[in-house]
Amino acid sequence: MAPIRTERGLDRLVNFSDATVAIAITLLILPLVDAASHIGHESFGEFLDANFWELFAFLISFAVIARFWVVHHAIFETVRDYNQWVVWFNFLWLLAIVVIPFTANLLSTGAGQRPEVYALYIGDMLVASLATRLIGEVLYRNPELTTVESRRDVDRTRGLAEVMLMALALVLAIVFPDINLWWLFLLFLAAPLHGLLRRLVYGASQKAA
Repeated sequence: MAPIRTERGLDRLVNFSDATVAIAITLLILPLVDAASHIGHESFGEFLDANFWELFAFLISFAVIARFWVVHHAIFETVRDYNQWVVWFNFLWLLAIVVIPFTANLLSTGAGQRPEVYALYIGDMLVASLATRLIGEVLYRNPELTTVESRRDVDRTRGLAEVMLMALALVLAIVFPDINLWWLFLLFLAAPLHGLLRRLVYGASQKAA
């Protein structure tokens, strides 16, 4: 007998994911809250100078989690049902999200100068991107899980460029650690690479037809 899946079950999945993201994004600020409790008689400018890397790690990681949530939200706006693969790939995505505060804290401390920390940070982002891509692939292979409207605008290459560039950034961060997180600027190439992949995939499909 097939498992019973209800709209309430889907709502719980989305709500659980949103709550986990909210907790993770809140945890990012806690090191700065702790530092602020020891500000004493120093000026705010001195506080900013002393905690520059903590602020930098917070802002970057906040933007990263926000971006991942926006993409995740856009995907689940098209979902009307789910299966076990959606659930488990969503848990993989949540695992990557909850690790971000940990890696951000490493970046803001002395450990953040180590090459393996940069690789861990980028690698975690790669896992989140890959999990998002896998959820999209499940939905592509099971169109009955999505809304009728969303099936008219299916793009199988969506998210693939980000995964490829993130993987490249991870490899380069390991091989050339002096560049560290600046390799993430490769993600600015995601839009043109996505356009190229889309032309290659759908151009080949049209020729085959």
